[in-house]
Amino acid sequence: MAAAAVAAAGSSNVEFIRARSDKREYRRVVLANALEILLISDPDTDKAAACMEVEVGSFSDPEGLEGLAHFLEHMLFYASEKYPGEHEYTKYIIEHGGSYNAYTSSETTNFFFDVNVDNFEEALDRFAQFFIKPLMSQDAVLREIKAVDSENTRKICCLMAGGCISFNFILFSSQLQKHFASKDHPYHKFSTGSWETLETKPKARGLDIRLELLKFYKNYSANVMHLVVYGKENLDCIQGLVERMFSDIKNTDQRSLKCPSHPLSEEHLQLLVKALPIVEGDYLRIIWPITPSIQFYKEAPCHYLSHLIGHEGEGSIFHIIKELGWAMNLMAGECSDSNEYSFFSVSMRLTDAGHERMEDIVGLIFKYLHLLKEDGVHEWIFNELAAINEMEFHYQDKVRPINYVMRTVSTMRLFPPEEWLVGAALPSKYASQRINMILNQLIPETVRIFWESKKFEGSTSSAEPWYNTPFSVENVTPSVIQEWIEKAPTEKLHLPKPNIFIPKDLSLKEVHEKVTFPTVLRKSPLSQLWYKPDMLFSTPKVHIIIDFHCPLSSHSPEAVVATELFVDLLVDYLNAYAYDAQIAGLFYSIYVTSAGFQVSLGGYNDKMRVLLNAILVQIVKFEVKPNRFSALKETSVKDYQNFNFRQPYSQASYYVSLILGDKKWPVAEKLEALSKLESDYFAKFVPHLLSKTFLECYVQGNIEPSEAKSIVEEIENTIFTTPNSLFKSMSPSEYLIKRVIMLENDLKCYYQTEGLNQKNENSSVIQYIQVHQDDAILNIKLELFSLIAKQPAFNQLRTVEQLGYITSLSLRSDYGVLALQVVIQSTVKDPSYLDVRVDEFFKMFESKIYELSDKDFKRNVKSLIDSKLEKFKNLWEESHFYWGEIEAGTLKFDRVESEVAMLRELKKEEFIEYFNQYIKVDAPQRRTLSVQVFGGNHLVEFKKAINEANPPKMYRITDIFGFKRSRPLYSSLKGGPGRITMD
Repeated sequence: MAAAAVAAAGSSNVEFIRARSDKREYRRVVLANALEILLISDPDTDKAAACMEVEVGSFSDPEGLEGLAHFLEHMLFYASEKYPGEHEYTKYIIEHGGSYNAYTSSETTNFFFDVNVDNFEEALDRFAQFFIKPLMSQDAVLREIKAVDSENTRKICCLMAGGCISFNFILFSSQLQKHFASKDHPYHKFSTGSWETLETKPKARGLDIRLELLKFYKNYSANVMHLVVYGKENLDCIQGLVERMFSDIKNTDQRSLKCPSHPLSEEHLQLLVKALPIVEGDYLRIIWPITPSIQFYKEAPCHYLSHLIGHEGEGSIFHIIKELGWAMNLMAGECSDSNEYSFFSVSMRLTDAGHERMEDIVGLIFKYLHLLKEDGVHEWIFNELAAINEMEFHYQDKVRPINYVMRTVSTMRLFPPEEWLVGAALPSKYASQRINMILNQLIPETVRIFWESKKFEGSTSSAEPWYNTPFSVENVTPSVIQEWIEKAPTEKLHLPKPNIFIPKDLSLKEVHEKVTFPTVLRKSPLSQLWYKPDMLFSTPKVHIIIDFHCPLSSHSPEAVVATELFVDLLVDYLNAYAYDAQIAGLFYSIYVTSAGFQVSLGGYNDKMRVLLNAILVQIVKFEVKPNRFSALKETSVKDYQNFNFRQPYSQASYYVSLILGDKKWPVAEKLEALSKLESDYFAKFVPHLLSKTFLECYVQGNIEPSEAKSIVEEIENTIFTTPNSLFKSMSPSEYLIKRVIMLENDLKCYYQTEGLNQKNENSSVIQYIQVHQDDAILNIKLELFSLIAKQPAFNQLRTVEQLGYITSLSLRSDYGVLALQVVIQSTVKDPSYLDVRVDEFFKMFESKIYELSDKDFKRNVKSLIDSKLEKFKNLWEESHFYWGEIEAGTLKFDRVESEVAMLRELKKEEFIEYFNQYIKVDAPQRRTLSVQVFGGNHLVEFKKAINEANPPKMYRITDIFGFKRSRPLYSSLKGGPGRITMD
């Protein structure tokens, strides 16, 4: 009867709106328990994936149990009645080439994984048990509360790595916004959870948190779930799997949470909130409550407005405040965590000068909004955006299945089935009244301004309760806003011009001969060109990389920071012109490398040369603009200062790199050099930097060989032969190489230091085990060990011993020198103790290696082979792989094939011998570096540790540069410019 009922629920014929290039097959299925499923069949895939979205999120947290939904998300990973072994699901996924994760949002919780296709059925069955009969033991409950608490603690003072906006600012702009909202609305809640909300307070109220968890789990009903399943099999086969595995999920006829009203009342509007951040940096965010545009997704009013308000070309808000030296970036658009209400936000990073002109900036934004109202809505702008969106949709790159299922599941509860694959990506109805409706909601009467700066220290009067962010608040009335408008800059604001970068020719070039790997197409004393046509993806796109090898870029801290500032200024100067290119599907980046800088471009080939020429002209005609030099230097100084606020594990990683690299400079020295850098010295440095240059170029995609050659010829002519060009050629002897120090066999070197932010309670250790330089047979043995040990290390050090939320075992490569590294960050134990526990794990794991059965060995080898044979999903993945070989100097374009062949011949005895030689604790060729960063909780242990004598076979590093000078170096894998040899 049950099977018949499921079959009766069955599948339905849906004409999905899909990209023209999409060859996958789709089917909608609704099981008898009301679970709605999208099946995806892709015969070409080598990874299968699934994602379940449950319409239960943090808004459903019971009063006084903040973070319960997030806590439940964590708990479902532990075990189930069918698979009772702890972490059996995660262990299976990792061992079979997969990955997994989950997240909790306001209204939903999402779980997802991918795995090698041959193991999909068993992985999917384990995944299904999350929603059928999970086990939530008391012991696991207590352990995972600690993990949730560690996650929350980590958020408080970490920085977003590599970004210009601190993680603290993101918390500030969300949790602080929630603080100024109705207390009876779920938006006001604290959603992450902590030891206080999940253990201390519930216990004080006499609550059993496990019973509360089980009670809350009853909200997980099949009728509020959506599932996407992506497999290699045909649709009938996949449907059979999901019917068999997911039909036992109970349908208790739950109702999705509907927010009672908008979270803001009049008292929460017309506010100016000044907040004190942890890190350096001034940030401004202007927010208005608006009608959710999801209700009008065909008309896309917020898309139209965010395009104009967030534009960066001439006449835009950002262009004017940037030229005035007031801001470094600007983002605008809708931000919402619910379908019932929404916000429109304009946010930016300010300079010191911009901080002083906050009122003028807000006034200018309102001036621009007035311009939009006066000028009216323009149909040509809507049509231009719609055309770009349509092109982007139909020529979208294929992505990893796990990313695709995550993206697609989020559309299922919002759109009719035929629109699941497109969502809101194709606006098609021009409706000026909808745009004006949203525009008329961006008014002084409803504005909320959040302003963050260290300059508010000592002037705040309150603190946000969850993250303890200091703040003060005042009213800002429409009359005050009007005063700001009247004194705002008078520079001419205007709408953008039609976009010249929208491609017209999307035809595919004919490939005359099959090219398997990149080849050298052109070579000269000035440059070398590698080329590969697109043989796989049939897309009208190209990827171009120009590596400027400048040996004078990194010979001193002064040279490094000056090169970084040169690149920052290049990007800054190009921004207004090239912004349209990014809108039209062309991307570019310019970034510093270890030996110069690199220009990378990608996207539709039709207008690529227009963008490339603009970049080259800007480089050749570079000049120092004092106002922009000052603004970017100021921002860079603050970013260097914020290094002190990085998480201890990030600081530990920096020290590892500093110790290993022969041409690495300390952050403190770079900050000092940057602080002293003046524009006149900088103006002299740039010609010096570019006076010795060699270009390594790579062109791949929808482009013919003759065109690739002409591009590089044009680059050479522009760079080297333009009158008064700063560029000069470089002799082979001047080629700069980066090398890595070689640690000593059977010796553990260790470096101990205090964390740079003692307010951060966390400490961290990185145990780095240097193994060998790039070598195929040694590579595969190291990768195999990492695959086998990764999950057991996580389970032992994080789950069993509860040492810290951040715990990992992974591979590391420094200029081709491969290593294992174990990372732990902890508030509960000091780094010396953590390092001992890492050693104990390796000792314990010896028996696991020696007892490894032939069956398990072959299974792990097969898993690694499957992962290596995973196909490139798009042009960027393929070009990234080949360029990586070129950039490293290894040129092993057949790396995958050769390593797979060796794996198939690898014997278990050879693998064990490798472990005995290089990895186990007393291995004769084990070379270990332990970097230990002591945080605020462990200063007493630090003082004790640095006074202890060296144990046997251990060496304390007290002088990093003295230590480096005493060690031999690995050879470089890279040859000279263009691999030129001297006779």
